[in-house]
Amino acid sequence: MSTRPAASTAELEALERDHLMPTYARLPVAFVRGEGSWLRDAEGTAYLDFLTGISVSQIGHSHPALVEAVQEQAARLIHVPNLFYSEPGIRLAQRLTERSLGGRAFFCNSGAEANECAIKLARRHRPRGEIVVLEHAFHGRTLGALSATPAPDKQRPFEPLVPGFRVVPRDDPGALSAAVGEGTAAVFVEPIQGESGIHPISHEVLLAAREACDRTGAVLVFDEIQCGMGRTGTLWAYEGPRVRPDVMTAAKGLGGGLPIGACLTTPQLADVFSPGDHGSTFAGGPLAAAAASAVLEVVDDEAFLGEVAAKGERLAAGLRALGLSAVRGRGLMLAFAVADAPALVRRALLEHHLVLNATGPDSVRLLPPLTVTAEEIDEALERLEAAVEGSR
Repeated sequence: MSTRPAASTAELEALERDHLMPTYARLPVAFVRGEGSWLRDAEGTAYLDFLTGISVSQIGHSHPALVEAVQEQAARLIHVPNLFYSEPGIRLAQRLTERSLGGRAFFCNSGAEANECAIKLARRHRPRGEIVVLEHAFHGRTLGALSATPAPDKQRPFEPLVPGFRVVPRDDPGALSAAVGEGTAAVFVEPIQGESGIHPISHEVLLAAREACDRTGAVLVFDEIQCGMGRTGTLWAYEGPRVRPDVMTAAKGLGGGLPIGACLTTPQLADVFSPGDHGSTFAGGPLAAAAASAVLEVVDDEAFLGEVAAKGERLAAGLRALGLSAVRGRGLMLAFAVADAPALVRRALLEHHLVLNATGPDSVRLLPPLTVTAEEIDEALERLEAAVEGSR
């Protein structure tokens, strides 16, 4: 282990300016350690983490089961190419498919890659077919996933995009149904839109998407990259409204901090790809697969998920009790409206050591670890109240 002292935030800012592409607007804090719901900076200051790497550290920081699984696997075998068999990835595929859509899995390294796989699968299933997406969706920043993300400010600099995407309102089941026809390859939906500010898609829209795909033979894809893996109080978000997709993508919290993504299918779509149709050097590697299996072992438990739902209700009630408006979401995936959200998030971080995220000028989201305690929820609400009061 290195004995070199941690660099200061100022040193890291200078190094970033010289050596990293300017793709992130960072807040001026450098974290060096984490445990449970808490992060610490180089000076030892503790911060209550209600963002978890944007729904990544699903079972908190340095969870003993995850640390043990990663250490054990790293000591045995870190990587082997997909030219050979590797038990951790195959066992993970078995558990994921049995606990979701019952078909097969493709592993990758991120949510955007999982969505790229789903796009390719849909086009392989129905060549040259159109893909219908909802307004305000976010499916990733790679070119195909970006083409499925109808945000002009994100898309315009990288045009021309991949053709064949059609956008419909996120709250109009009739418009969605009318947009799906015999030439439609897929409908892509986040059951709860994350990057636009935690907006659950109505049951009516989800049902319209399911019925339209059944009518036309199009593939219904649910992007559960942010809202899956227990985040909503069920293992998968689609289990809440009970509208089942044909394909589902997962990532973020799946690896608990290690990079892994998955594209999961029903049995009917399990054989769409043939050898050579898709691939990835690191996909389903032993280390990431061992981590994901450890996370699943914690999260995939009825009592644990019931606690997530209850803790989500406690947090939502607390937000409403603070007088915050437009509190929305499900489970421990929540947001509220507030004027100048970025300023509030900055104040909460720097003055009250609470980690939140602004998804726009007037929206703050909260994604605490699923292992957060009731006491930590109450502590976060107290710190948030102080931050809100400081802005008045």
